Amino acid sequence: MNKNFTKQEYSKYVKSVSPNSKLFINIIKAFVVGGIICVIGQMIFNWLKGRGLDPEMVSGLTSTIMIFLGAFFTALNIYDELGRFAGAGSIVPITGFANSVVSPAMEFKTEGYIMGTAAKMFVIAGPVIVFGICSSVLVGIIHYFIS
Repeated sequence: MNKNFTKQEYSKYVKSVSPNSKLFINIIKAFVVGGIICVIGQMIFNWLKGRGLDPEMVSGLTSTIMIFLGAFFTALNIYDELGRFAGAGSIVPITGFANSVVSPAMEFKTEGYIMGTAAKMFVIAGPVIVFGICSSVLVGIIHYFIS
């Protein structure tokens, strides 16, 4: 292998050794799996609503059940397989977030409960929480000054 590639030669080399992307199939898989997860959430919502519960209670319980399912299927290693198959479709906000908290906790449990599970639990989800809070505060401040 020649180590003195020009930019054009390097680009040609990268294209020759890179696998072809199955973009269309990946988009379809993500759409279908993400849609199925959302349909499951909607079915739980409708079932709880049909039980005559308060609408706020229904929303909270639906979120709780979806978080539980995401964490439970992560613990069974099913959610990771789903992620490998569906890609971005498996990171539907609430179940994907549960997966992003439980996965590192499981991975680092051998380091103990404090330095492993507790310390590493938010390695993936932590930045999402921080930027979510910061952006919501920023939007709130902008909204306050506009209105």
